[in-house]
Amino acid sequence: MATNSHDVVIIGGGPAGMTAGIYTAREMLDTLLIEKDTCGGLPASTESIENYPGFPDGVNGADLMAKFKQQSERFGVKINEFEEVRKIESQGNLIRVITDKTEYEAHALIVASGSVPKKLNVPGESEFMGKGVSYCAICDGPLYKNKDVAIIGCGNSGLQEAGPLLGHVKTITFIEFLPYMTAEKILQDRLQKNPKTKFLLNHALTAINGKNIVDSVTVKDRKTGEEKKISLSGVFIYAGFIPNSKFLEGIADLDKYKYIVTNEDMQTSVPGIFAVGDIRSKKVRQIDSACADATIAAIAARDYIKEIKK
Repeated sequence: MATNSHDVVIIGGGPAGMTAGIYTAREMLDTLLIEKDTCGGLPASTESIENYPGFPDGVNGADLMAKFKQQSERFGVKINEFEEVRKIESQGNLIRVITDKTEYEAHALIVASGSVPKKLNVPGESEFMGKGVSYCAICDGPLYKNKDVAIIGCGNSGLQEAGPLLGHVKTITFIEFLPYMTAEKILQDRLQKNPKTKFLLNHALTAINGKNIVDSVTVKDRKTGEEKKISLSGVFIYAGFIPNSKFLEGIADLDKYKYIVTNEDMQTSVPGIFAVGDIRSKKVRQIDSACADATIAAIAARDYIKEIKK
């Protein structure tokens, strides 16, 4: 395997990774960004982002992420898409990054690998993947024109994804395990007023049913224990996320949920390794907070590299 040297390697091409690249590249640091899919991360699959500053009428997620990428490349960030990191090694003042294609060395590593949607592991979920079960409304919403669907989860993700769905479907039944919704109040108010929506709070999804495709779900009222079937054609699941941190297990400190622990400079327990965005152990995970993390980490990485090069 060939070894390529850089000042900074960034893992992850979402808003945090690309923001970090903008800052490190502007500091004239040789910066490589590695992304296992295409750049953009989860925001790229969101129809309308309304809480990112500077866009009073909202902005399409894919369009916003395309601008992030253009800006990072403008300042000289090298971007390798469709390359996945397998292993990290710390060797003195160098960090070794091993991917499925090659190996790299860097003075500093910024981990912005984000998270992936969590599966519920209920009967029918795996069997009907792509046959009525989806984790992306913007991707699959047009398939359910004038049909009844369910969204599992009433956090920000579930309610935000309802926006593009409502333009296609007949009705949406929201199913939430908790007795209350955790999404922003403005989203709750907007969707509760829509005649196409219905909310089942304090209910658990127990099964996804069908023959060749989904035709219903079974839910359980957590207060009364009563179960019932709801006829529908599609199920969109937004039940939380799993951090993409496996390659750092045994290397840097992780919390009990496998998110990466950092200090206020985004420094992990390993000198030269920083973590930003949704992969970091914290309470708030938003695009603007991810960008803030990345800005701090990039400046800290710059100072770290200056110090070790003395």
